[in-house]
Amino acid sequence: MNSACLDALLSQVEKPARYTGGELNSIIKEDAFVKVALCFPDVYEIGMSHLGTRILYNVMNACEDALCERVYAPWPDMENALKQAGEPLFSLETKRPIASFDIVAFSLLYEMCYTNIFTVLELSGIPFYAKDRRESDPLVICGGPCACNPEPIAPFMDVVLLGDGEEMNPELLRVFAACKRNGCDKRDTLLALSKIEGVYIPSFYAPQYAENGDFIRLQSVEPQAPDRILRRVVRDLDAAPYIGKPIVPYLSIVHDRIAVELFRGCTRGCRFCQAGFIYRPVRERKRETLMQQAKDMVACTGYDEISLLSLSSGDYSDLHALVPEILDEFAPQRVSVSLPSLRIDSLLKNDLERMQAVRKAGLTLAPEAGTQRLRDVINKGVTEEDLIRSVTDAFEAGWNGVKLYFMIGLPTETEEDLLGIADLARKVSQAFYSIPKDRREKGLRLSVSASSFVPKPWTPFQWEPQDTKESIIKKQQFLRNALKGIRGVEFAYHAPNISVLEAVVARGDRRIADVLLQAYRNGARFDSWDEHFKLKAWEDAFAAYDIDPAYYANRRRDTEEPLPWDHIDMLVSKAYLKRERENAYAATVTRDCRKGCNGCMGERYADYCKI
Repeated sequence: MNSACLDALLSQVEKPARYTGGELNSIIKEDAFVKVALCFPDVYEIGMSHLGTRILYNVMNACEDALCERVYAPWPDMENALKQAGEPLFSLETKRPIASFDIVAFSLLYEMCYTNIFTVLELSGIPFYAKDRRESDPLVICGGPCACNPEPIAPFMDVVLLGDGEEMNPELLRVFAACKRNGCDKRDTLLALSKIEGVYIPSFYAPQYAENGDFIRLQSVEPQAPDRILRRVVRDLDAAPYIGKPIVPYLSIVHDRIAVELFRGCTRGCRFCQAGFIYRPVRERKRETLMQQAKDMVACTGYDEISLLSLSSGDYSDLHALVPEILDEFAPQRVSVSLPSLRIDSLLKNDLERMQAVRKAGLTLAPEAGTQRLRDVINKGVTEEDLIRSVTDAFEAGWNGVKLYFMIGLPTETEEDLLGIADLARKVSQAFYSIPKDRREKGLRLSVSASSFVPKPWTPFQWEPQDTKESIIKKQQFLRNALKGIRGVEFAYHAPNISVLEAVVARGDRRIADVLLQAYRNGARFDSWDEHFKLKAWEDAFAAYDIDPAYYANRRRDTEEPLPWDHIDMLVSKAYLKRERENAYAATVTRDCRKGCNGCMGERYADYCKI
């Protein structure tokens, strides 16, 4: 794209910096044998904050004979400008049209971003369905956590990557490059790629349904295709490549700071948490590795905050040595540390006191449920005493802003559990105001957030029904009334229409693919953004294909019922998930697997837990 055309487009949009590229530390290669467009199906500010995409950007650009350039879903103003100008969507680094790349790779982080995939494809001139693409079209691939049930998006994808990408993506590029050099057609290329561990080729399989519409199985239509596709796991994170020199954007992004990944996976086993199961086993980075990464990134970015990331940062085994070491190293530069994902049973009082001496970042805790009975049902493994101690430690260390995350609509939930949320909020407020005025900050800011339970694949609750939209609305109003009058409390909740759609897509089969595309054609864009969500676009799409969303969202599934994702092997066994579901209904807590193996992977993959 020439500069005059780009200037004309940028003059029509709200935030031109989303599309200009040229940021500090971005990687620009003039040419390479294999070209990859790495697409994040959401706006720049969110995509630039995603750690996994940053890792893959660095990993693929380090590959010989390959280049990787970024693409983000254009905001509606840029989408309209491109259409009016008759110009294709382009990459940030060199402004290449997306259709000129060999591979277009999407990161699937959230089901409500799927319609943005169609925006990228349409603006690039790439056919939506894989079956309609020509030999000259790019391969369209995807990966990320939502790929653990790829079926709702499968008809649009040539290739799906399952699991960690640090080793899998370079291997895919090597195999693709060999096929390209040898003049292989698309089918032979896909066959070669299917031999890579973690690679799933949707066109090699076809779904079968019963007369009543129930899913039966995914049948292989390619003799060389494997029966099950095993998730790829990076076993040694210390040896794995990281993000290199982080790109520093020209505009504020959601997580505008240095990100250091402490470990991957989780040992706790919260029964609603998909990430806690699909990222197993836990693999930690050594403190020395983390310190070196922090030093390198501070030196090349100018950032003044380091975020210590993981599913539960407080569980990092060397945290109480790491936090002081980082603070000592960077205190002269006024670089602060934040812990965005703490458990309420984390013993962090000394660390919190030292952290706030530099700068107080946000403090977020997740009790998830309002009563001990329900916390035991979901296997949260924390108590009310843990919460009160944690917030009291934070308040005494100088914090006055805390976010508490809860869920409503969890299996077995009662009115008493909802009232328990308000009761906990009241006790947290009392804990703040019980501290003498001269020892606490001014004015409590206590955010109580209640998201709606969404049953997700690869969890013990994957068979459970979601509350109906009407029930969710009633519970939200009930909780709002219960929280009234509690000093310092602000209440936030998720839109129920979006939560229901999330459940439909999360547990959907290939029939949902047509609905997704029809919703897009009806005007659906940026569905996770309240101001852009169009309920009628979705209602009309379901009606067009005579599909009842309740069949996917609100129906309890039998534990022996075939599931659309049964052909995927995420290492955790279905037998274990069933056992955990039984434990949930008995309100039996399963121990943290750091305290002893619970056999979640069975004997077949027991060696993975020795990592």
